[in-house]
Amino acid sequence: MAKKNTYDADSISILEGLEAVRKRPGMYIGSVSTKGLNHLIYEMVDNAVDEHLAGYCSEIRVTLEKDGSATISDNGRGVPVDLHATGVSAERVVYTTLHAGGKFDDSAYKTSGGLHGVGSSVVNALSTYMDVEVSRDGYIHHDRYERGKPVIELEDGLLPTIGKTRKTGTKVNFLPDDTIFEKTRFRAEEVKSRMHETAYLNPDLTIIFEDRRGSETEHIVYHEPEGILGFIEDLNSKKEAVHEPVYFKGESDGIEVEVAFQYVNEFHENVLGFCNNIYNAEGGTHLTGFKTTFTTVINQYSRELGILKEKDANFTGADIRNGMTAIISIKHPDPRFEGQTKTKLDNPDAAKACSKVTNDEIIRYFDRNLDNLKKVISCAEKAAKIRKTEERAKTNLLTKQKYSFDSNGKLANCESKDAGKCEIFIVEGDSAGGSAKTARDRMYQAILPIRGKILNVEKASIDKVLANAEIKTMINAFGCGFSEGYGNDFDITKLRYDKIIIMADADVDGAHISTLLLTLFYRFMPELIYEGHVYIAMPPLYKAMPKKGEEEYLYDDKALERYRKTHDGPFTLQRYKGLGEMDAQQLWETTLNPETRMLKLVEIEDARMASGVTEMLMGSEVPPRRTFIYENATEAELDI
Repeated sequence: MAKKNTYDADSISILEGLEAVRKRPGMYIGSVSTKGLNHLIYEMVDNAVDEHLAGYCSEIRVTLEKDGSATISDNGRGVPVDLHATGVSAERVVYTTLHAGGKFDDSAYKTSGGLHGVGSSVVNALSTYMDVEVSRDGYIHHDRYERGKPVIELEDGLLPTIGKTRKTGTKVNFLPDDTIFEKTRFRAEEVKSRMHETAYLNPDLTIIFEDRRGSETEHIVYHEPEGILGFIEDLNSKKEAVHEPVYFKGESDGIEVEVAFQYVNEFHENVLGFCNNIYNAEGGTHLTGFKTTFTTVINQYSRELGILKEKDANFTGADIRNGMTAIISIKHPDPRFEGQTKTKLDNPDAAKACSKVTNDEIIRYFDRNLDNLKKVISCAEKAAKIRKTEERAKTNLLTKQKYSFDSNGKLANCESKDAGKCEIFIVEGDSAGGSAKTARDRMYQAILPIRGKILNVEKASIDKVLANAEIKTMINAFGCGFSEGYGNDFDITKLRYDKIIIMADADVDGAHISTLLLTLFYRFMPELIYEGHVYIAMPPLYKAMPKKGEEEYLYDDKALERYRKTHDGPFTLQRYKGLGEMDAQQLWETTLNPETRMLKLVEIEDARMASGVTEMLMGSEVPPRRTFIYENATEAELDI
């Protein structure tokens, strides 16, 4: 008997209650920082995208309102409003019950990004208020919640109506709860990047973004009919392409697989994975299936063409992917992720599906496009030669005793061996390093002073990188090795410090040093950033010393403005030009003490942002790289 393909109250199933969300929001949205805040918008947009994937929604509107709230509306079928088995409107169940939704019954949704069914209810629980309008069955139905609790009385279990309409869809307006989030101002750049990404992944969908918070409304329409092919062209727009982008799609065991790739004249790979429109920052089985099969096919072709002789070893996967930008997007009916924030796909059948489709389609393509095949193999040949040269250099350098960090005397280590509690401060300059060594908590805080600007690793060969004393000291101090494009000796489980904190002056030179360090981490130890171990210290710019009352440290010009407005009476202002101007006590109070300091967690929100940041950090244009940290430091999160 065929399953019904309806979306009504019977499609909504309840698994459990909603009590824990406000108590432990990080479990559901990752964090209560700006990243978690923006995640509220993404959860609501994902629900609308699910309607699009089901074939019922062509337009989504995302509006950042003047009052700090966000509005997400779509022209889908509208959330069901008829009576649920629990005796109340199905809409009320969706927005107040964890794990309630149409995602558990594949008659309503074949594939879904909002897998866990927690999106709507979690956003509701973490909002000061949420206002819902559902246009369905000729009427506009209205509901309202405050901190997750309904404030409108139902009539015989059903929602009141506030008008008639011929349209269908759902409109939700919500204001994030300032008692839960560290900041409640949505970061527009990241929301726009995510919306643009979503448009690329759904070529028939239009997303309209508006930011009404400024003096003028920002209005952007995202519609990308070329899909992920256009996405690849966007990611590579500033790079020298080796060939035109390649696109293929296919299906295996009910899993849709879509791939686009292009090689550029660079020695990095940028392979991005998506499942049901969700970016999987840590990859997963779909990427494994694609990478393994692509490597096998290229090696087979290389032997058939006589480029690899019988005595030659195969190209490694890293050889073959050097210079590759690729997007692997799959639609899976029952995806499993590691963690609610969906950073890594875990389905074995996704690997098989990607492997089969890639094998069939890539052979079909290269059989017809021999020139492009030869260009890809040429990239692998170049990468293999460099890898072999650099492996020899790496082996030689790592075995030389003079590069051992134990003998260079710079690191002032902490006493504890409990990596989960330990942190290491990378401090610019000997004077600040001396103060930091005096001020620190010796049990848990290690200090590593560095002199001046470290080597720009993007412009240097591996032997120069490893010969650089500052970099070698850092690699050895962290304890987890390093990885680069041709192999991977990095093991995050051996990391000796939970927090790696960059402590540089609050000026452009300090920002440049921070950026060079980030480039090093991103290139050779990217897991440190992806797993949330890299921070930037936020030393204060001023110290206000009033004639009456307590002294206060001010971390930026905005804080100084606020202080001037709120403080009565005269005060003396001291400006810190650098960390070296602070004595040990001041450095402890402002920058080292976990109870009072401010730290900025370095994190990358989505695929387009990651690609853009990498381009900026590693590219040849100096001004944007120099000012990157300087500008982003204003978005600091408080670490307490």
